[in-house]
Amino acid sequence: MSIHALTPIPGHTMESITSTDTQNHFGRVLGRVQRGVVVGITRHDEVSAVLLSAETYQSLVCERTDPLAKLRDRFDQRVAGMQTPEAKAGARALFAATPEDLGRASVKGAKHRG
Repeated sequence: MSIHALTPIPGHTMESITSTDTQNHFGRVLGRVQRGVVVGITRHDEVSAVLLSAETYQSLVCERTDPLAKLRDRFDQRVAGMQTPEAKAGARALFAATPEDLGRASVKGAKHRG
């Protein structure tokens, strides 16, 4: 992965440094990271690791949202809607229906939708 393929963190500068230079100048690199610079450590001209401050890391972790939260809420609402007496009666009627009843309901629904 090249340094250009990394998604930048808003509000932070991204610099790159080789793994050898990181080893040889770790104190200097750590100082830059503590001042808010995000450092991509390269190996063979590709970023293999990223250093960022604990503060930056914590802010990223806190900003994370559950990608399924909205879907889970909609699902829970749908399930709750299926627990009403009307929905339960409809399900019982559906399973008790004959093929002819289902056919008539299908034609009626198709005509209603237009």
